[in-house]
Amino acid sequence: MKRDLRNRYGGYALITGASSGIGAEFAAQMAAAGLDLVLVARRKERLDDLADRLTEQHGVATEVAAVDLAAEDAIAELTRRTEHLDISVLVASAGVVTSGPFLSQSLAAESSLLHLDLTVPMQLTHHYGRRLVARRRGALILLSSAAGFAAVPYSANYAAAKAYLASLGQALHHELRGTGVDVLTVAPGPTRTEGIENAEGIDFTRVPLPLMTPDQVVRASLRRLGRGPLVIPGSANRISDLIGRHLLTRRTQTALFGTLVGRALDDHQKGII
Repeated sequence: MKRDLRNRYGGYALITGASSGIGAEFAAQMAAAGLDLVLVARRKERLDDLADRLTEQHGVATEVAAVDLAAEDAIAELTRRTEHLDISVLVASAGVVTSGPFLSQSLAAESSLLHLDLTVPMQLTHHYGRRLVARRRGALILLSSAAGFAAVPYSANYAAAKAYLASLGQALHHELRGTGVDVLTVAPGPTRTEGIENAEGIDFTRVPLPLMTPDQVVRASLRRLGRGPLVIPGSANRISDLIGRHLLTRRTQTALFGTLVGRALDDHQKGII
């Protein structure tokens, strides 16, 4: 599938969260496949470095949009700056994680998570989805999480936001059949990214699932693009999903995640509230 991206979609791939992790890896693999890029994140210096490197390596055109997607006018600013470009693919990869007992987190932090992880991808999907349908070809890629298929204590708000994206993406895959627009929901498990490595209050290496690399996640995603509504990268994550859906009750699954994630919390997080 990666070899066919340019022929299948053409135009520019717009990637949010492109300064690191899964977003940066999407940029690298899509550039290798010949797609031009719009790189979106807050850190302009990182975006400039990535854009220069990918242009030099693959000869693709790159546009940098240093936009803070948490800002009130961010979506209007981004859509204005890309109005003249032939956007063919949207990768909604930007997001944040909060961990620990929900009531011990600040309301501002949890509200910000909902805005960046849920509202912003929805707004981007609505705007660029309309453009792609009018274009009669393209792709929408939404980054959910394996956590989005269960209630996850100590990542309650994050899992709930990712559940929204999983539902939205799979529903849109059905709605947009026949329009020429592919929709894929990506639901990775723990992945070695800055967000995981720098998460406050939790050590994800204590969660008994293997940490995947962004390269593995993106390769699995691009293989699946155009072939179905959902990809859960990694055999261990797929097995965990099957067990959760078919062998455990919802209550048991929630309790299991509560135990596993609870063990990964830093000591100062335990017992709060």
